[in-house]
Amino acid sequence: MPLRLAILETDTPVPATHALYSGYLGVFTHLFTRAASPIPLSAVLTLTGHHIVPDNDNDPAFLIALPTAPAPSAAYPPLDEVDAILVTGSKHNAFDDHPWIEELVGYVRKAVEGGRVKVLGVCFGHQIVARAMGVRVGRAEGWEVSVTEARLTGRGREVFGGRETLQIQQMHRDQVFGLPPNAELLASTDACANHGFLIPERVITVQGHPEFTAAIMREILDLRHDTGLFPEELYRAGLARNGDHHDGVLIAQAFLKFLLAQEQ
Repeated sequence: MPLRLAILETDTPVPATHALYSGYLGVFTHLFTRAASPIPLSAVLTLTGHHIVPDNDNDPAFLIALPTAPAPSAAYPPLDEVDAILVTGSKHNAFDDHPWIEELVGYVRKAVEGGRVKVLGVCFGHQIVARAMGVRVGRAEGWEVSVTEARLTGRGREVFGGRETLQIQQMHRDQVFGLPPNAELLASTDACANHGFLIPERVITVQGHPEFTAAIMREILDLRHDTGLFPEELYRAGLARNGDHHDGVLIAQAFLKFLLAQEQ
């Protein structure tokens, strides 16, 4: 029976990406389809999308006009009706105290403490999971954008197939300061010490964006440069590193291995 994975959509993709994928459920379906190949995704996962951001919560911090958010699909899924949840990336700050963010933190904490539902976090989701487990999340000194090399720890090398580093798309200026109890660090960069962590059979997170293609990253870079959020130097450096030469599918395969309860 396929594992039931609920995608908690904490944002709406930028316009062209949204038009192509119809939200982050579509973006992650595209990622997991490639990761599962040649096995049909439907044989291993049933994905559902749950847009949990109120339509009136349009944080202007990124200076981008986003399309209207899709209607919620019954908001949060009951935890007894799913096997795992994945918290997506977002333009919002994981350390803010907006009611919907506090509700998300509480929901994730309940999932983690319950022990049955597995929890995945990507970028903002990585930060939300850490916050739910009592770790401080805050603003870093600067941005990490586009394809960036992260150094794997010994545990990270085990999880990601023995390699020393990962190339992963990045789009963040917030980070997690520390590790949750019983968590094992997976990766680091010079700018961000916690690039992901693992609690075997319960939680796995990454600070980067395995789901981003080169086209998605290019659209974000262009929009944030055009609106003045990204200065020319940061924008040009991001363009130079962008591409589909990253390890997003490999990371998704590690996620699948974690979800399907194989040895970690």
